[in-house]
Amino acid sequence: MTPVESAIHEFVREHAEAETRFLAEVVKIPSDNPPGDCARSAEVVAKLLEGLGFEVERHKVPDALVEADGMISAANLIARRKFGQGGPTIALNAHGDVVPPGSGWTRDPYGAEIADGWLYGRGAAVSKSDIATYAFAMLALEKCGASLNGTVELHVTYDEEAGGEIGPRWLIENDLSHPDLAIGAGFSYAVVDAHNGCLHLEVEVLGRSAHAARPSTGVDALEAANAILAALYGWRGGLAARTSAIPGIGSPQMTVGLIAGGINTNVVPDRVTFRLDRRIVPEENPAGVEAELRAVIARAAALHPAAKVEVKRILLAEPLTPAPGGAKLTEILRRQASRVMGETVAASGVPLYTDARHYAKAGVPIVLYGAGPRTIEEANAHRADERLPLADLYKATEVIALTLAELMGG
Repeated sequence: MTPVESAIHEFVREHAEAETRFLAEVVKIPSDNPPGDCARSAEVVAKLLEGLGFEVERHKVPDALVEADGMISAANLIARRKFGQGGPTIALNAHGDVVPPGSGWTRDPYGAEIADGWLYGRGAAVSKSDIATYAFAMLALEKCGASLNGTVELHVTYDEEAGGEIGPRWLIENDLSHPDLAIGAGFSYAVVDAHNGCLHLEVEVLGRSAHAARPSTGVDALEAANAILAALYGWRGGLAARTSAIPGIGSPQMTVGLIAGGINTNVVPDRVTFRLDRRIVPEENPAGVEAELRAVIARAAALHPAAKVEVKRILLAEPLTPAPGGAKLTEILRRQASRVMGETVAASGVPLYTDARHYAKAGVPIVLYGAGPRTIEEANAHRADERLPLADLYKATEVIALTLAELMGG
């Protein structure tokens, strides 16, 4: 090891217990989104960071924007560390909001229980872990003895599960941060430089209610909705042939995740709504994807002209594609991760979508890397008993610190 590598390694080793306690305290504070009441979690994280010696900027999102985003409360945090003179500004983004626990847990979702070297809890892997990863990597930089030039910013945001509009996008659009490069929370050993986009559409089918004894006197919204759903599921089979050329992405996907409607068992349903999720691979054009879906729906709706069908876009998340300006960052992360992990760590894409797209849209090259086991499935991400191997938390912290040191000339 070089002196810098040795100093960073020793710092992470000596502060492993402190980093574990930090993560446990973050996991213990519920920040489920929905419902999205995240202000308390943000304040706890801010105080924990201040306890580590950071000065923390608290940026409360205006109530009207929070409500429009479907949340109850949100604040974004920025903690900065400046090294030397000049150099790049590098943002590290991890989100503190999490999906609700759901059922099937064998441990307390907010207990931060440790068993066999794994820490269990909602957000332990996605992505409260990387609040700890990035904070302790920044601390390690200060003790590594290298001559560094640059600024590192930790961005802790709270609406990734709702789309990131009032998180990273809000920070950038309000001139609260102007990074040259960014690293976003990761989920596995891979260095991620591409991910899917996502389109959410809501389909509303309006009919006319009638007594179930005389259904012909009404317009059955469910019958029309069933025709649209059948068309969508039949069309979905063709997506398998549209495989992305980027490793790890796979094919586009379409899922109908929510459906509601009807008045009572003995009434012809006058209204049915459903929402669909269409994953967009990087090679696809989002506008073309939406137009194709709307055409499938319109053709099926035409079979039931008495019903009225309206389609509304709920979310459009752009895919992340490898950016030329991020090639150096990707290579440094991949090389440092391979050395620390003791195995080859590749760059690849993932089939989900993240807040990275907001940095990319603002012209900031971004790559995803952080704490996690070899695969997101091992972490039980978004499932019961979400967990993180603590050994990988420490390794990821070392990788991030080494990468930042190299980017800043150390």
